[in-house]
Parts: sequence; structure tokens; C-alpha cells
Amino acid sequence: MSTSIVFMGTPDFAVPILQSLIDAPEYDVQAVLTQPDHRIGRKHVLHASPVKQLAVKYDIPVLQPAKLNKSPEMEQIIELQPDLMITAAYGQFLPTKLLAAAKIAAINVHGSLLPKYRGGAPIQYSIINGDAETGVSIMYMVKKMDAGDVIAQRAIPIEKDDDAGTMFQKLSILGRDLLLETLPKLIAGDVHPVAQDPDKVVFSPNISSEQERIDYRMTAQQIDDKVRGLRPAPLGNMILDGLRTKIYDVTPLAETTDLPAGQVVRATKHQLVLAAGQGTTYQINKLKPAGKQAMDITAYLNGHQGLQKGVQAVSEED
Repeated sequence: MSTSIVFMGTPDFAVPILQSLIDAPEYDVQAVLTQPDHRIGRKHVLHASPVKQLAVKYDIPVLQPAKLNKSPEMEQIIELQPDLMITAAYGQFLPTKLLAAAKIAAINVHGSLLPKYRGGAPIQYSIINGDAETGVSIMYMVKKMDAGDVIAQRAIPIEKDDDAGTMFQKLSILGRDLLLETLPKLIAGDVHPVAQDPDKVVFSPNISSEQERIDYRMTAQQIDDKVRGLRPAPLGNMILDGLRTKIYDVTPLAETTDLPAGQVVRATKHQLVLAAGQGTTYQINKLKPAGKQAMDITAYLNGHQGLQKGVQAVSEED
């Protein structure tokens, strides 16, 4: 007899996890809960979440309440009384009444090594903060955000060229594999949950527009970490040559400088090197000035020939 599951997730991160449950004959995904469709682009085209698109492909019922608590959709799930509720980046809190409807357990696949980075942006923070590794935790769901006992956990290194996009992909696969290993033990009652140490809790709230600004006084490595942590979206930005500019890619350099942070160290036809904090330097490789297309540094410098050594290229205000 298969184990019944209600799956809750929204972005690409959750897709391989859901796919693995659909493919496994021992599990029966009875319903999928995901965020409502949203409009994107200038034409405001209605767009379904990646998880919804996958569920529709397999004719799995999809529920999309704007607010889950006290919704008819929540009552539908409670009436199903699934063996398991499994979430992966769903995007809403689950009420205690809903969690209690799972016959075996309600669990979450979370993209961090809990208790570090509870919240909505754990992958981004791990890169922005220059961590050497991150990972996936599978924990029991409780009313408090990401605070349940950890059932299983696995770490993975963050490589120097990883960004949020590549780590989302890696952790999605890691989470899928760890979940498939853990579920038989959970169903058999052969797990040994570990309570999270409250003294080691670190939060990772959703990235705000203020956090997208790159502080040019940080070291070159910290600037690179922030650029990669915010790529491919929403992208970090700075006021470069008087214009708010999104930064796609930078390279920290070994050379040092006595110039103040934000000033031009070197500008050639194909290279723009800027001073950062503590005498460090970095070059910008790809960027997107406001109102323009993304471009490499050569194309950018063609239109910004005033950027010469000693010029304060980066400022705090537009």
C-alpha cells in the first residue's frame, strides 16, 4: 500500500523533490499546494509556479489559496488526512491544525544547515556571508518558523564560482536525495530527531530592496560574495558613474591599492578596476545600467570614458 502525501512548494527548488515523489511507486501524491499564479513582465502575463506546472502535467489536484489559514483549501487537505505532508519552499506558514492532520508527520526540506539560516533566503545568505559550506535539513514542521527538530542533514561546499542560482540547483538535488533516503526510516519510526540549539539560531529573512545595494566600502571578496549571493535575481546594485547599476559579475584581484574605496584604480579599453575596502581591488565584468541592456565591461566603458584613475566612480546616492 502506497504512502499518501500532500506536497507543498512553489519555486524551481521544489520541482526535483516533487518529481521524485511522483516517480516513486511507494508514494501517492494526492494533492499539491502552491502559491497563486502571478503576473510577470510588461504584458503582465499570468504565470503558474514551477511546482504547479509539474503537478498539472501529472493531473495532480492543485490548491492555490492566497492565504492558507482558515481557507477552504486548508479544510480540503485536512479532510484528506494524508500520511505525510512535505514542504519545500512553499512560502506560507502552515497552521498547527493543518500540521496535525498528517497521520505520520509533517516535514520540511530546508536549504540550510539548521539552526543556521532559518527563514526565506537561506541560500542567498550563505553565499553573501562567505560561508564555506551550506546544506539541506529535513525537520519536523512546527508553528514557529523552521524551528522543528532536525531528522536528517547533509552539507555541501560552496565553490568560489557558485552563485544563488547554482546553489539552488545543487541543494534541490541534495534535498531530493536526502528526502528519499529519509522517508522509509521516518515511516518505519526509525529516526532520531535532534532539537535545534537556540543559541546557534541565525535568521535569513527575505532579501529587501535595501539589501540589494552593494556597499562599495566592503572588501573585494565581500563584494564578490554579495554579487554572487544575489545572482541571478534580484541582483546587487551600486551607484556607478552617477547611475544605479546592477552588477552581474566581478572578480576580486590580488593587487592592493592606497586609493579610497570606490575610486578607479585602472581603466583600459577592456578592464575597469575599482578600489574596495581595506586596500583590496576588484574588476567589474558584466553590469546593467538602469534603463539599458546588460553588457560586458568593454561595451560599458565605450560610453563612460570619463572613468579614469582616481575618479570616484562609486557613490552612495544617485
